Amino acid sequence: MQRAITGYHQDNGGDWVAELSCGHDQHVRHRPPFEERPWVQSAAGRSSRLGKPLECPLCERAELPASLRSVRTSAEWNEHTLPAGLLRSHRLGPGTWGRIRVHDGRLQFSMATQPPLDVELLRDTEQAIPPEMDHEVRPIGEVRFSLDFLAVDRGETHTQSPVDQGGDPACWAGLVCPECGAMLDGSPHRPGCSEAGFA
Repeated sequence: MQRAITGYHQDNGGDWVAELSCGHDQHVRHRPPFEERPWVQSAAGRSSRLGKPLECPLCERAELPASLRSVRTSAEWNEHTLPAGLLRSHRLGPGTWGRIRVHDGRLQFSMATQPPLDVELLRDTEQAIPPEMDHEVRPIGEVRFSLDFLAVDRGETHTQSPVDQGGDPACWAGLVCPECGAMLDGSPHRPGCSEAGFA
């Protein structure tokens, strides 16, 4: 999963760390012949890479980054009340993470990582959902679960060369359209959705 570089900081050893749009950090060392990144050695070189993609293995493993803040929590759903859109492939918007919390029963969770993630979530378990990653759920019998929305928020720490971050990240954490699974964050509804004319 590729994520845009949004800024940099140096670790305690003086090595440069790229700050990614997903909230994860990744070292960007220049150590030939194993790591060829001469651009990291100058301010101009680092600046030229802002907005460029970098592979993020932590997103592929669905590991929550540390730089998140809670935005809101959904209602508690069960096998009868969950939005129909959750049963079809859908995704969270840029800069927004999700965290499914199963309170009772079992829930099948699938996500289009590489390799694909397909797990059965049991009572009192959680599953992180990275931004912009296709995923879906399926109840296995009776279940109760909810979804936390979390926004990438680095605050005032680290960032030396940020790109324009726009408005409040809270606006990215919209609810899911119950019919088509689109996030209600300004994203278009899927073709055929009856809610499309009211967005």
